[in-house]
Amino acid sequence: MRAVLLIITTFLALPVMAEPPQGYPFLPFDKAMQQARSENKLLFVYFGRYGCGYCEKTNKEAFSDNKVRETYSKNYVLTYVDSESGKRLRLPSGERVTEREVGTRYNAFVTPVFTFMTAKGKPLLRLVGVQRIEDLQEANDKVQQFLNKEVKP
Repeated sequence: MRAVLLIITTFLALPVMAEPPQGYPFLPFDKAMQQARSENKLLFVYFGRYGCGYCEKTNKEAFSDNKVRETYSKNYVLTYVDSESGKRLRLPSGERVTEREVGTRYNAFVTPVFTFMTAKGKPLLRLVGVQRIEDLQEANDKVQQFLNKEVKP
């Protein structure tokens, strides 16, 4: 009986894993910047971290929506940054940074943070915390409206 309780307690104590949502073409930040530049697209940066329950909640409740998946996969180059990771990246400028440094640079001190940015890394819109389907759809609409205004003479 003690062994069973120990096993149950061990699993309950494990942190929640928060990874990028399944079914999305998330890339490492450096690769995503290169692709965004070559395709002339915006970046959608998901700053998460290991053990982020709010990230997992957003993944389950918002990113599971097929319309969100279709819209974001079509309109943006998607990237996931573990804002606590020491994984090294090489930016298009040649600069070597860690994912944690990227998180710090973009003020991702809490997670999740979702940032829409240009291929050169200029933030356009930022969302912090748990997001719902409606929040992600509204954010996309705002970004697209901004782009349409920028294109008109």
